[in-house]
Amino acid sequence: MRPRLVFVHGVGGPRDAAAELAGWTAALASGMRAAGHSDVADGLSDGEVDRRFVHYADLFRPAQAQGSGAGDEADEATAGILLQLLDEMLAGLAGALPQTPRSEHEEQAARILAHARVQTAPRAQEQGTMAGARRALNAATTVLSTRMFRGLGQWTAPKLMVRDLGQVARYLARRETDASGLTLDARVRDRVAPELGPATTVLVTHSLGTVVSWETLHERPARTGLLVTLGSPLGMRTVVWPRLVPRPQRTPEKVDAWLNFFDHDDPVAVRQRLEDDFGPNSAMVGPVSRRVDSTGFWVHPARLYLEQPAVAGPIAEALRAAAATAEER
Repeated sequence: MRPRLVFVHGVGGPRDAAAELAGWTAALASGMRAAGHSDVADGLSDGEVDRRFVHYADLFRPAQAQGSGAGDEADEATAGILLQLLDEMLAGLAGALPQTPRSEHEEQAARILAHARVQTAPRAQEQGTMAGARRALNAATTVLSTRMFRGLGQWTAPKLMVRDLGQVARYLARRETDASGLTLDARVRDRVAPELGPATTVLVTHSLGTVVSWETLHERPARTGLLVTLGSPLGMRTVVWPRLVPRPQRTPEKVDAWLNFFDHDDPVAVRQRLEDDFGPNSAMVGPVSRRVDSTGFWVHPARLYLEQPAVAGPIAEALRAAAATAEER
């Protein structure tokens, strides 16, 4: 049986799953070669590994198209989560700036981020979903109109930033039921679960995908040799961590090892040491957090993480060990 490598993406618009699989694989292979595992890197493209890319972005079509469950109450709850998420991410961006000494350019960036955070704060005279959405859009506009943050990440326009961060909020709101009564978050997990099973050697997850995968592994336990989380918001104390299901928050029962990678300048991975927030499973397996460092200001993309030898090396070792075990059988 070939080792299975499963990728789970984060936020963003519609994707070409085949192209994403190829791109993530190429980035990982580059990291493996840099880590001295060229044989495993070659095996990724030679069919020696069963590679799969879980795609769920299409489920995040406009909320009003989801069904009768996306009413005003659901929208207002989602808007509140979005504002909290945006504020925590802006705080992460501010934390990535040099503290002292700062250039005039960096001081200006710090002031702009502080102003944007003020824009996310609730106001007593404002009520309703549209008020929250306006505040989120205003804050995103403030940030992206600044030269330092223009084109931040994949966001070329404020509406795209709000749309993508809104996916996290909509998932955590656990509303938007379809005709069968399934909520949006359940439908997303239904995309991940079928790709997992006894053959899963490594599960590589990024951003929102780390939340989806963690909950899926609790809901439908599947033996996973190595869980890898990249740029994870799992530890976001004001937004994500308190809303995770199940509680108390711990390592999924059938995960044999969990490596969590963070870049110190990644504003999404604001709580970097997940071992401080997640207990071990019954086998005493807990998250092990490791820092990596990429160049540039926006270091959140999955491919930047996968190109890191420190990330790709353990994945290569897990795949090699699984292949060797299969041969012995």
